[in-house]
Amino acid sequence: MWTWKRNLNRGFAAACDRAGVRRVPVHVTRKTCASLLVALDVHPRVVMQILRHSQIAVTMDIYSEVSTAATRKALRKLGKQLG
Repeated sequence: MWTWKRNLNRGFAAACDRAGVRRVPVHVTRKTCASLLVALDVHPRVVMQILRHSQIAVTMDIYSEVSTAATRKALRKLGKQLG
């Protein structure tokens, strides 16, 4: 592993320890960030820019997850719109 990656991972692990939270790989935090932004109804293009992805498909298909509650909420909104 490259030195900078090892240092990043080591520093991130130390920060997790200081914060008293469970250690996770750094890339998991990116996925969490994407999922939280989607749950907050942030436009997908904005999420894409925040994560510095070049393609929206990477952001939406790989990094973001939509909760079941969010899906139910969206379907209720659609049902109300349709009457």
